[in-house]
Amino acid sequence: MADVYSELEQSLPLVFTRREVSRLLGGLISCGRLANLDSEGSGPPKIRLGKKVGYPRGPFIAWMRARGGKHTA
Repeated sequence: MADVYSELEQSLPLVFTRREVSRLLGGLISCGRLANLDSEGSGPPKIRLGKKVGYPRGPFIAWMRARGGKHTA
């Protein structure tokens, strides 16, 4: 079975908004949870344009890996 993170590298857009995260990850994490983590300073690296928050694909996946997200068969 292919590594989930490798598949995410192929399927996620280069940059995606906080609101898209839940849909893109099948509900694994909500935009509200990400907002809370960001306010605590423990969220993934982000970019901000006005009021919109986005996440670059590579750093977001690295953040997921670092949080201990493990793929089990």
